[in-house]
Formats: sequence, structure tokens, C-alpha cells
Amino acid sequence: MIIDPSKKYQPFPTVDLADRQWPSRRIQQPPIWMSTDLRDGNQALIEPMDAAKKLRFFEMLVKVGLKEIEVAFPSASETDFAFVRKLIEEQRIPADVTIEVLTQSREDLIRRTVDSVRGAKRAIVHLYNPIAPAFRRIVFGKSREEIKQIAIDGTRLIKQLTDSMPETEWVFEYSPETFSMAELDFSKEICDAVAAIWAPTPERKMIINLPTTVECATPNVYADQIEWMHRHLAQRDAIILSVHPHNDRGTAVASAELAVMAGADRVEGCLFGNGERTGNVDLVTLALNLYTQGIHPGLDFSDIDSVRQCVEECNQLPVHPRHPYVGDLVFTAFSGSHQDAIKKGFAQQSADGIWEVPYLPVDPADLGRNYDAVIRVNSQSGKGGMAFLLEQEYGISLPRRLQIEFSRVVQAFADQSGKEMHAQQIHQIFSDTYLHPANPLSYQAHHANPVPHHGTPPSDSAQISLCMDLLHQEQPQAAHGTGHGISDAQIQAFQAIGFNINIMDRSEQQVTRNGKQQSVCIIEARINDGSNQHGAAIADDATTASIKAIISAINRHALAMSSTELDMLAA
Repeated sequence: MIIDPSKKYQPFPTVDLADRQWPSRRIQQPPIWMSTDLRDGNQALIEPMDAAKKLRFFEMLVKVGLKEIEVAFPSASETDFAFVRKLIEEQRIPADVTIEVLTQSREDLIRRTVDSVRGAKRAIVHLYNPIAPAFRRIVFGKSREEIKQIAIDGTRLIKQLTDSMPETEWVFEYSPETFSMAELDFSKEICDAVAAIWAPTPERKMIINLPTTVECATPNVYADQIEWMHRHLAQRDAIILSVHPHNDRGTAVASAELAVMAGADRVEGCLFGNGERTGNVDLVTLALNLYTQGIHPGLDFSDIDSVRQCVEECNQLPVHPRHPYVGDLVFTAFSGSHQDAIKKGFAQQSADGIWEVPYLPVDPADLGRNYDAVIRVNSQSGKGGMAFLLEQEYGISLPRRLQIEFSRVVQAFADQSGKEMHAQQIHQIFSDTYLHPANPLSYQAHHANPVPHHGTPPSDSAQISLCMDLLHQEQPQAAHGTGHGISDAQIQAFQAIGFNINIMDRSEQQVTRNGKQQSVCIIEARINDGSNQHGAAIADDATTASIKAIISAINRHALAMSSTELDMLAA
């Protein structure tokens, strides 16, 4: 008998909030950020961080700009307790940074937790207890009143202990754990009860944190829950409303963004989404998403690769290559049409500095990343990608028809190898195809002099006498030509040795190679009334580059003719 698995699950109920406001709002400013990397993130690791790694991580979080950092679960281990004491006693906490410690609502754990932050300038003590029906029934076997009393007792004890240590500025945070699965009326009841004991004021606020302990509904339902609490909490003006989304359904970022639109002031999460099970909300993605709304996130990820390196080494977990903003491949396009659009976007960036490049929501340079990996070439790539790499890495800008022609050459190599083609390989293929062929002609030297013409000032179209020293079929040959300007003289010289050249298109540019400026000439020419051929050359001066580009086209014409003859013989 086949059993339908869906019959085992019940849909999560919607929230009765007919006049919800969050769908028409937009985020206007960044939330208060709170990193849980050193506690929640650390608990999720196969091998928890030692003190050295936690300190390195802490200092990186400070450098990024986090002002609230949950540093430990001090009652869980001596390692965590000692780390908190190290931060305080060695005065490693900047004046504008507040550390946070977490505790369950048990007397021994609370006392140990408060003792761990003794002497801190400012500290958040975070109390939690699960409140959802399944936990009340299955885990604790307690009623709503009994569960509420656990929260009340814990709050009273924390207030008593912290009141006796006025040298520290104490901030109280309460989480109705499993909020995402709990009844809203009970969540409000228990939050109001602990707030009444702590007695916050608008000048001395407490934090109410509403976690998506387990994602069990779509993000819009969570937003409804947050907006309902935002409207109904008894002392809302004295409360910082916080959210702590987990990622069980893969929608933690969306849940956090909608929650901020629904009234949340603060977001707890981890860099790159580390945390239990599928992880906490990814603070990096959440923060950098704000750039696309024209909002500065208030965090500094201008060297995001160094942040990733620190997180990977401390957590012993890799960041996925497709991870938003930081993955190795997230700014990479292999598709030909994507590459073409990106290349055009870079070329047409507006003078006002507004970022508008297709397929790139943010400028990689703003994250300290270069453009090397933006376009990468494989067998799926087109002319835009290959041309972009040549231009970015070697300064060689290909005319459009040459892009089309050369892309077929590169694609043939990529099809044969089945692997990605790097810029160095593409440049080598370009050199072998256009710069290096030396049969039937190769360049040796040239001499150009103006033809004396008395009474006429020199000009670009003045008569030029050109003599080229070549190898033709490996035998020395001189070619002489006189024309109106150097280009015409070149054509006449080649005609003199049997090559009729009709230049259809010419492109000239300057590149810097090994610290020296050189000339690049790319032509499209019809040789002896045959089909058009491209030629290209790089030389120390423009005239030499032009001569060698014509030789390149002649040699490619000869190669094409030989291939045609071989095909005819084979047929």
C-alpha cells in the first residue's frame, strides 16, 4: 500500500490580519544587526571554535561594524565562560560594541551567565524558554500558566542580580522560543508579563526577540505574526522588536526582510547563514540586499573575500560557490547571451555613476572583488565572453565581426576539451590564429620616407615611399610601394609582389605590455578578390603593426585556400 506522505502534515494556519500594512511598505533604513556566530553558529559546528578562533572571529565582526555580538552560552561550558571573561578582563570590547550572552530560564544557569559578564561596560542578557503547544505538551508536559511562570521567574532573577551590579549598563532580552509555532495571544501574554517585571522605558528599552525557531510557513505568514505583535505588545514604545529567522524552508532572508517591513527593529543572524540545521538568516545577504534598494547597510563588506576566508577557517565549513555576493561563481557568466549583455553594460555605464549592468545586481568592486571572474568561457559561451576576457586581461578590443569569427575558434577548443577556457588560453589561441602564422609571408623590416615634392607642405596624404623586407616562402623578398600616405604605400607594396589588398575595415589601439606601450592593428581585408579575412598584429609602432596585420590576413587567406584545396581533393 502506497501512503501519501503529505497526509502526515497539517498546513500552518494563517493570521487574521485583514488590514495588514507591511505589503505596501519598503525598507527605509537598516535594522540593528546582531551576530549570533559565536554562540548559535558555534553550537552548530562539528568542532566548536576554540578561544583563539573565537577571538579572531570576534575581531573580524567588530571590523565589519557589528555593534551587538552574542559571544557565548557561558553556562554551557567552561570554554565559553572563560572566553567571555577574556574579552572583559583583557579589555578587548570596543566602547561602542555590546556583548550578549544567552541563558535558559533556570536559576543555576542564570547565575552563571550573569556572573560571566560581571564588570562589562554594557551587556545584553538574553533569556529564553520554549512556549509552543508541541513543546508544552511533548517536551515539558506543562500548561500555559506554568510555561509563563518559568519566564517570569527567570526575568525576576536576572533583574535582581543585575540591579546589584550598577557599574554595568544592563539590557534585557527575552525570546519566546518557538514563537513561529506558538499562538499569538500567548506570545503577547508572556512577553507582556516579562516586560511588566523588567519595567522598560523609552529611554531604557528591553529587547523582545521573536524567533522563527523552525520555519513552518511562508514568509508572509511570519510577517503577519510580526506585524500583529508590533501592534499589540503592551509597551511597544519601550521595546526593541527583534527577529531571529532560521532557514528550514530556505526562506530566512525573505522572512527577515518582510519582518522588518512589518515592524521589526533588529535582526539576529550569522555571516553566510551558519547555524543549527539549515542555519540562521544570512546577515551578509540581508545586508548587501539593501544596496539594491539604495540603502547603505551600515556594515562594511568592502573586502568580502577576507571575511569569507576568516569564517571558513574558523568554522571549518566552506562557503558554497553559488552563495549570494561572496561565492566564487556568483558574478560569473558562462552563457553567451549573458556575457554579451554584461559586456555591453560595462561599455555603456552612465556618467552619473548609477550602476546598471545586466545580470550584476551590485558592482563586484564594491565588495572588494575584481572583474576577473565576471565572464568565464566554456563551450556554452559566446563572442561576448571571449572578447571581454581579451579586453580586460590584455587590452585587445575585437571588432564585432572578428568577435563572431574568433568565438567559433574558441568554442571548438572548448568543445574538444570540455573544460573552462581561461583568459591566458584564449589569448594563446588568438596569438596562434592571428599573430603567429608565418606562411607564405613573414615580416623582417621596413623603411618609409616621404617623397620630395617641392612647394607643398607635408600632410597625411603626402607621397610616401615604402620598402619592406620580407620572407616569402622562407626566401628573402623586397617589396616597394609609393602611395598617398603610409596605408596606401603598404597596399601598393603588397600589390607589387602579387597580393591585391582591399581593406574593408581597420581598427587601431594602444595596449601596455610588460610596462611598454605597443600598437595593435586589426584589419578585415579581401585578398586577391577572394573571401574576407581578418588579420591582426601587435608591434612597437603603428606602421609595423599595420604591415604585420596585412601579412596576417594574407597568411590566413593562404591557409583558407589550402584547406579548400584539401577538401576538394578529399571529395
